Amino acid sequence: MYSKRNQEPVVEEETAIWTCSKDDCSCWMRENLTFEKEPTCPICSSSMMRDMRMLPPLTWNVFK
Repeated sequence: MYSKRNQEPVVEEETAIWTCSKDDCSCWMRENLTFEKEPTCPICSSSMMRDMRMLPPLTWNVFK
């Protein structure tokens, strides 16, 4: 049996994202991981809008 008592709670922070403007498309991406100034949706090619979402912060593991 697995125990969840030892797991730390996931910390979330308000994060800037791009979200698809098309109502039936659920695509979104973090703003800091896009290469374009105003990206288009990679799924349906619609325009994307800036938004905010509560997400866990990313940790970057850089190997030296």
